[in-house]
Amino acid sequence: MTEATPARSQDDGQREAIAIIDYGSQYSRLIARRVRESRVYCELLPATATLAEVQALGACGVILSGGPDSVYDEGARAVDQAILVSGLPILGVCYGMQLLAHQLGGRVEPHTGRREYGPAEITLRDGAHDSLFAGIETGPEARLAVWMSHGDSVGAAPPEFSVIAESPTGAIAAMADDRDRIGIQFHPEVRHTPQGGAMLENFLFRVCGCSPTWVPGAFIDEAVARVRAQVGDGRVICGLSGGVDSAATALLIHRAIGDRLTCVFVDTGCLRAGEPEQVIETFQTHLRIPLIAVDARARFLERLRGVTDPEAKRRVIGEEFIRVFEAEAEELNREGTVEFLAQGTLYPDVIESASNEAGTAQKIKTHHNVGGLPDHMRLKLVEPLRNLFKDEAREVARALGLPEDWVWRHPFPGPGLAVRVIGEVTEERLDALRAADSVVIEELRRAGLYRQISQALAVLTPVQSVGVMGDGRTYGYLLAIRAVTTDDFMTADWARLPDEVLARMANRIVNEVPAVNRVVYDITSKPPATIEWE
Repeated sequence: MTEATPARSQDDGQREAIAIIDYGSQYSRLIARRVRESRVYCELLPATATLAEVQALGACGVILSGGPDSVYDEGARAVDQAILVSGLPILGVCYGMQLLAHQLGGRVEPHTGRREYGPAEITLRDGAHDSLFAGIETGPEARLAVWMSHGDSVGAAPPEFSVIAESPTGAIAAMADDRDRIGIQFHPEVRHTPQGGAMLENFLFRVCGCSPTWVPGAFIDEAVARVRAQVGDGRVICGLSGGVDSAATALLIHRAIGDRLTCVFVDTGCLRAGEPEQVIETFQTHLRIPLIAVDARARFLERLRGVTDPEAKRRVIGEEFIRVFEAEAEELNREGTVEFLAQGTLYPDVIESASNEAGTAQKIKTHHNVGGLPDHMRLKLVEPLRNLFKDEAREVARALGLPEDWVWRHPFPGPGLAVRVIGEVTEERLDALRAADSVVIEELRRAGLYRQISQALAVLTPVQSVGVMGDGRTYGYLLAIRAVTTDDFMTADWARLPDEVLARMANRIVNEVPAVNRVVYDITSKPPATIEWE
């Protein structure tokens, strides 16, 4: 196979993009991460995506993800045949390769002793090195370490396709034709395929003709143009939470429309210690962006009274936020109609809430600013960061001039401490958690570990246990500390904090927070857990 020319001109002013069609694989999000890490823009599209939708994205290549289906299952998800014959370069991964074979005249075989799960070595055939495997170092006899996770396999490649790699079982591990349609049975996106990143870059740069040009500055220019096109001469209010996502959203929209943006900061009573004061000071004094601060503590706590289910909490908070924003919009309407509400929604929020964009994903939890929104809203949403991962949002925030202490603030959920108080949310329990959370962050900063940790938090559980302080019996709450490291917040590992740091945290908490008499440390990764407890 020879190096392909791009499917469209790269000089037409349109952003280069890769369309990733998601068939429900647990690794689909990782494909997106790896492509973005190569500085190429991409989006996950649902399995129902049409060629028109792929073209609307401006795609110069398509990746078909893995998935749990068999091509022979009733109702198995397929790919629009028009995409397969469009001339766009295509990389089919695992189930995506089986779809290529099945829909282009090859044969897929169920199981029959060729199930492969875990590490494997594939053998490359002569001539395989000039496309996907160009520059890839292999072991003896051209064996390449990969990660497999499949039951069905391709028994016969479609007409005009050549087998370019085989697995030890004799199954076809990779195939390609001279129209830049490539199928691989393994997963290059996982770290267990050591040279998977190089393979994906070969597809992006050698096959699709992309350039590694997707950088924060380019995104900002595109986003500003999209905001101006969406808003027109209208006015926007931006829900400011105190985190980097909503702050970057506010700066970006302010760049697009200037003083037709008003930020609204709502004190729900569920914020961290000192947060309201910091937000007001930064936006009014340093950034000089119009800001309205609303004290809604009593209102939110009343709505949360007796609510214990985490999804119910998110729905209550999501709806109440909208009602507060609508009320503020009504006040601002005296100066001109406010039609739009801006939010700092990110891609993981969209994926985990299983919105339309994440079509095939299973809902993990509702994010108050995505799935937790009420059905009826008077304001139209503006979400310029909704296709970014967390690290990308931080890069944009820095490029926009947000202060460093804001850029690197640990993420904080929109519902705030309400979803870190397990069970009913009361003012007393919030105060206890706020004090404990402050200790955790202070000790991380003191140890010089704050920037090394991606997110740290305290969780107040409803569990109470017996303790002893002085000569007296106590019966206090169990508090959990959680700290994780991650690049993208889609997966995460628990942070190996030094024993002495954990000891100081626990000692201070039980001495400074009377409601707590026992502290534990959460050592669960994501998955199987999520980062937040609710």
